[in-house]
Amino acid sequence: MPIAPVRLGVIPARAQSTRFPYKVLAPIAGVPLVQRVWEAARQSRLLYKVVIATDCERIAQTVSGFGGEVIMTPSSLPSGTDRVFYAIQALQADIVVNLQGDEPLLEPASIDALIEGFENDFTFDIATLAVPGDEPSELQSPHVVKVRADRNGRAEDFSRSAFDSDQPFLKHLGIYAFRRAALERFCQLPPSPREQGERLEQLRALENGMTIKVVTWPRGTIAVDIPEDVARVEAVLRERT
Repeated sequence: MPIAPVRLGVIPARAQSTRFPYKVLAPIAGVPLVQRVWEAARQSRLLYKVVIATDCERIAQTVSGFGGEVIMTPSSLPSGTDRVFYAIQALQADIVVNLQGDEPLLEPASIDALIEGFENDFTFDIATLAVPGDEPSELQSPHVVKVRADRNGRAEDFSRSAFDSDQPFLKHLGIYAFRRAALERFCQLPPSPREQGERLEQLRALENGMTIKVVTWPRGTIAVDIPEDVARVEAVLRERT
């Protein structure tokens, strides 16, 4: 019987967010944001372990307080993906899932769908989630990242601008599954020109010939980017109870 791959979830959690410093510690209905993400990830059927990678002692103390496992990372790392790669150096993992620390409405089943749609298809180096777009205003918004994929789910492009197409668009959810070797290769590549222009890290992979599978999920989330997003998330949580 084949041995299942070892699947590890990592939540990068930095303190200094430009628009909302220490947002990962912001209480969401009384529970720190990063704890909500951790609790959702822990409910995944497929992740054997979930760790939180941070460069901040205050965040580390909060995580230890609710029972999470912390890995301290250097403040000099340029991105969350670099923080994830640093964190896994002493850990066993065949598949590494980069879980954004600002997604308190993350569904455990979406993590499993991402892994299941990817791990046995070795034509892909990376996988990510996308949801159907249904708001015309979002199509034009630079704050909503759009994805274009072919019929086999292979990502062709990501952009903050609208694609020239009459087809319904897909909104990107910034959750990634990497094969370990692909994550190492990605972090060794220099930032690409389009990546820097669009401020989209995944373009580095495409511009260097790496393949990304787009797994479609039916429901979007609300990421916490600014303080006003906390109330929006809490309203959704009240609807669910």
